[in-house]
Amino acid sequence: MGPSVDAVWTIGYSGRALEEFLHVLMRARVQVVIDVRELPLSRRKGFSKTALSRALESAGIEYRHVRAAGNPFRAQEGDIERCLALYARHLEHTPAVLEELEVLLRAKRCALLCFEAEARECHRSVISERLHQMHPKLVVIDL
Repeated sequence: MGPSVDAVWTIGYSGRALEEFLHVLMRARVQVVIDVRELPLSRRKGFSKTALSRALESAGIEYRHVRAAGNPFRAQEGDIERCLALYARHLEHTPAVLEELEVLLRAKRCALLCFEAEARECHRSVISERLHQMHPKLVVIDL
């Protein structure tokens, strides 16, 4: 089944200007940004789906939105541990999400995108942890 999954990058855009965000991705040689926000909207200029996909494209980076990977428990973010635990349970019941991400990761250098600057405070950390469990040699790099 194709090449192995060796690495996954994660990135949050909170506190970053679009130009800096793009520079970080290019420096890491990311080829595909996988947006794991359920709703790819942002009040921050340049980070909503259409504007972001255009900016990434102009930087030579592909954009993919995987709505199913979004966190339906965002309203619980006041209790981040509960929020992430609920999301982890959710992933157990939706294995197709990890399967879809795995296919993308096998093909190109991918970064999981969400809002939070700190990966450990974001559901993308749960995703990368599950992917690591599936592929113990997988290296997770938080940008």
